[in-house]
Amino acid sequence: MHKQSSSFVATFLKMESAGGILLIFAAALAIVMANSPFEGYYQLLLSTPLEIRLGPGEIAKPLLLWINDGLMAVFFFLVGLELKRELIEGELSDKRNIILPGIGAIGGMLIPALVYLYFNHHDPIAVQGWAIPAATDIAFALGILTLLGSRVPTSLKIFLTSLAIFDDIGAIVIIALFYTSKISVMALVTAALCTLLLAIFNYRGVISKSPYLLVGLVMWVATLKSGVHATLAGVVLAMFIPLSCKSDESISPLKNLEHDLHSVVAFFVLPVFAFANAGISLTGVGVEDFLHDVPIGILLGLFVGKQVGIFGLCWLSIKLKLTQLPAQMNWWNLYGVAVLCGIGFTMSLFVGSLAFEETGVNLLFDERLGIIAGSLLSGIVGFVVLHKSLPSQTDQPD
Repeated sequence: MHKQSSSFVATFLKMESAGGILLIFAAALAIVMANSPFEGYYQLLLSTPLEIRLGPGEIAKPLLLWINDGLMAVFFFLVGLELKRELIEGELSDKRNIILPGIGAIGGMLIPALVYLYFNHHDPIAVQGWAIPAATDIAFALGILTLLGSRVPTSLKIFLTSLAIFDDIGAIVIIALFYTSKISVMALVTAALCTLLLAIFNYRGVISKSPYLLVGLVMWVATLKSGVHATLAGVVLAMFIPLSCKSDESISPLKNLEHDLHSVVAFFVLPVFAFANAGISLTGVGVEDFLHDVPIGILLGLFVGKQVGIFGLCWLSIKLKLTQLPAQMNWWNLYGVAVLCGIGFTMSLFVGSLAFEETGVNLLFDERLGIIAGSLLSGIVGFVVLHKSLPSQTDQPD
């Protein structure tokens, strides 16, 4: 059982690390496109309307929203699958492994939000973006971490991955509670009936993935129409996918789906999302643009709030003997990872799109400027700290 869990962690890290590097290229390409003669084509592509109609029912959205509402539901479905497996038989099934990253995640969400609110509490529209710097982009962070090669101990990778999983749980709760628009009762009832049907499938031991995915698709459409953000349908669906078959424990629909989706999410879903959302025109951008309340709140929330919140609460919990520093890690390693968690990028862009999409005020430039600057600064400083604090190749134990 433990070997299976370790192999999944290794596969996850390998996929996410390579995917993180691809994310960097996708984001860079988006910025290049937005600052080139092709900027008009870039915007035209994202605004291309796509419509699916079945009788009187229709879903009509520009390509950008299909990516944000549709592809990101697949991402959150994978997050839900990983979370369920980790809680049942993975690293998070041992309470000793969840205390430190759990505490770090709380600090890493709370302090950045407070930093942002300090700069924006006076503006009722801007204040809606309080959760933007609370997010961590696990793929991007692991992509940076993998550049350090075999010098990085497994305990450090597991700590970062576990902390990011808790961060994703926090993001799911925040989206459900704070970024839900007007509710359609009929659509919500449909989504609830789909959830009941999934529970029946699970209770009766249905192991075929097709019924789950078909009902999950209907639930996604109902959730999309209900006013609750559609990505939450992915998480709910994941909770009902069976981890094992009662008659044959070697069969695992959840692990099979997780394995199949890893490469799709790492090499397609997240890079496409990054390309669609990272494009920002830097023409005429000066220092004064960074000093607006929204970008400075996001920048400092990611770069300062993350490291203070994660490292500070982890340090306090260890000193109070609530938990202990993982093996092969030192204080500088912990600090470096805390800084690295300030890479909000994909998740921050996603939360930002939810925060400001219905305000009627275009804060996309300010939001993206703060996210890109804060994530870039966190990535560079985190890499330097870890590069200096990790043992050299010659110091590695045999």
